[in-house]
Amino acid sequence: MRPTIPASYAKPTGNKIYTAQVGDNQSDLAARLTAMSTDFDHPTAARPPAALEFFAGIGLARLGLEAAGFQVVWSNDYEPDKREMYEGNFGVTSDHQFVLGDIRDVGGSDMPPNVTLAWASSPCTDLSLAGARAGLRGTESGTFWEYVRILEEMGDHKPPVAVLENVVGLATSHGGEDIAAAVKAFNKLGYSVDALAIDARRFVPQSRPRLFLVGLQNPPTSSRQEHHELRPDWLWRVFSDPGLRTHRAYLPSPPTPLTSGLGLCVEDMPVSDTRWWDAERTEAFMASLSSTQRTRVDELRRTAGVSYRTAYRRTRNGSPVWEVRPDDIAGCLRTARGGSSKQAVVRLGSGRLRVRWMTPREYATLMGASHYCLDGARTNQSLFGFGDAVAVPVVEWLARHYLMPMVAADEVRQQDTQEKTAQLQR
Repeated sequence: MRPTIPASYAKPTGNKIYTAQVGDNQSDLAARLTAMSTDFDHPTAARPPAALEFFAGIGLARLGLEAAGFQVVWSNDYEPDKREMYEGNFGVTSDHQFVLGDIRDVGGSDMPPNVTLAWASSPCTDLSLAGARAGLRGTESGTFWEYVRILEEMGDHKPPVAVLENVVGLATSHGGEDIAAAVKAFNKLGYSVDALAIDARRFVPQSRPRLFLVGLQNPPTSSRQEHHELRPDWLWRVFSDPGLRTHRAYLPSPPTPLTSGLGLCVEDMPVSDTRWWDAERTEAFMASLSSTQRTRVDELRRTAGVSYRTAYRRTRNGSPVWEVRPDDIAGCLRTARGGSSKQAVVRLGSGRLRVRWMTPREYATLMGASHYCLDGARTNQSLFGFGDAVAVPVVEWLARHYLMPMVAADEVRQQDTQEKTAQLQR
């Protein structure tokens, strides 16, 4: 049965978290921010299924996987700042190893034994619309092939489930050649592949669409769900290609995309706080807006009460300008790589306008990690870490409703095989 979920959520205030009651119109968002369904079957083994975490970053994939019942036992990343945040949140324990260094220096023989899942959130720089679009041939995104190499080197000890997470640009990179190459690579390793597109907006008020390739050594019979919403039409090129081995596992309906909720994730900050921009900088912000943008901002400024929007810088006709989102949803949080910029928070209402940079705690909350420990982390270090990660509740939902049931089915299959073998030996 589903747990009873209170209409409250963890709202940030500085480095502390408190529970704030929200109105009925926000109760659905509150539920999504605080809990997930537990309607899934755990494997019956005494120990949780072990998982590998490639391109670990600050560990948001781990948060989602472990919330769903996996245990991440090994992680790798090459950036010291990310490892510092990772260990600041998870600590250093005897049952987990973090390998700091280039993935090119990691081999299959370095992997711990008896792992069930490999997760890779490989760099998106060469696949993102904000990047150079070099695709899987690029220096950054091309490290996907190192992930494939390590799985191949693991031989018979490679996990039965392998996942790749990246931006949706992978589906169209080089006219679809890159995603086909990725699926073929998994196929050569013995995995059938499912492809899903999931936007974090289904769980948190942030637009963050991502692509997931789920490789299974023992795939289920393809579901009769011909057109599931997580398999949009633009992914059907993958499933219709006769040269690719694919499957479509049954999935429940995910939460519907949120249309509001940013205000619930904004830190309570008095207008006297020095992080709000001064009058001169605020005027420069307004001056850079287009007439359409300015009209939108002026209308919100005249309304009663307070509302929040996010703003981000764009280059238009060679000049940097600010653009304000029209809805109560944050734009996709990004790093400074590829020309992207960090986001600002715009506070509007009762004739007033305030602007400031979004805080690390707000980034964390919009990534579904409001309780992440930020003690000692620098602001830019935090923004970079969260902007370069996968949203926690997306990983948790996928792990609960797809990965864990597949692991459980594998375990049942193995038990049946063992019982039949034992019977034949009697």
